[in-house]
Amino acid sequence: MLPVSAILAHRIRPGPALLSNTLYIARKATMNIEKDRVVSIDYELKDSDGKLIDRSEGEPLTYLHGNDNLIPGLERELEGKKVGDSLAVTVAPAEGYGERDDELIFAVSKSDFAEPDKVEIGMQFQAHQEGSVNIVTVVGVSDDEVKVDANHPLAGKTLHFDVNVKEVREASTEELEHGHVHAASGCGCGEGCGDDCGDDCECGDDCGDDEGCGCGGGGCH
Repeated sequence: MLPVSAILAHRIRPGPALLSNTLYIARKATMNIEKDRVVSIDYELKDSDGKLIDRSEGEPLTYLHGNDNLIPGLERELEGKKVGDSLAVTVAPAEGYGERDDELIFAVSKSDFAEPDKVEIGMQFQAHQEGSVNIVTVVGVSDDEVKVDANHPLAGKTLHFDVNVKEVREASTEELEHGHVHAASGCGCGEGCGDDCGDDCECGDDCGDDEGCGCGGGGCH
């Protein structure tokens, strides 16, 4: 009969399958963020006064790294990070949503709106132009005209992010071809819902701005 120590050693000796699984888990856990990998992050975004602007609220933002699906200042700081890493990132307007442009504030006819009598200051609408979707904010209302601001709502602001990396994985062939992440239930349209999303894209009117719609795992990007 084998001694107890030998029996115990035999029982815990890892076989090829166990070693293979262990190595796979290790590789997955230490995968770094780099171009063409799918990344999921939890984030909290505040302005320079500490006011909360947005947060992931338990539903991570998922995007395809290195494909213009995230503002440049944040994406650059995430390069090389791995699952479990936390970081605080300050993004200047030039690397975020740009500086404000007064030429993007203009008047349109009230009759251009579906319900002109209900238009109020602060309302936001989608403006479709040259294949993209922009958000415009109503900043003035008169008898015949509506003044709108087509600047991104975060233009001109310095942004303060607290980020935690939740997952990093290889992108699928389809995701690489389309340049954005595909959610399990359909298309995670990273640059608005274009024709390349296919028939399974269910983003619809919920996709607001051309910086990337939140359908399928998006958020403040």
